[in-house]
Amino acid sequence: MSSNIHAMVANVEVDNLEDAIPLYQELTGETEVRRFPYRDLELALVGPFLLYSGPLENYVSQNGTVIVGSLAPVLEALGKAGAEILEAPNEVPNGTRIVARHPDGSVFEYMQLRA
Repeated sequence: MSSNIHAMVANVEVDNLEDAIPLYQELTGETEVRRFPYRDLELALVGPFLLYSGPLENYVSQNGTVIVGSLAPVLEALGKAGAEILEAPNEVPNGTRIVARHPDGSVFEYMQLRA
């Protein structure tokens, strides 16, 4: 399935953005950091990582979005891994998505973008 992944956006909870940003800059090689507030959250975008400090569970229902070329191998891989499908493939404005809870409890959205 990994060769099917085109992009991934991962939400990462941190205690302090000031301490976390340098680490994620080093991990990604990114020098640009976009910072912005959202309600009572502090957020920073470093490469594919959305870092947040605050109660994200009030606003976001999944840990990340994975953009894939095809949903068929994703469904097969999720089934083999014993993941729980929370939302079967359904049409959304920019494509088709699946939402699944992985065996470790994390929840991811898998999206096949509309051509």
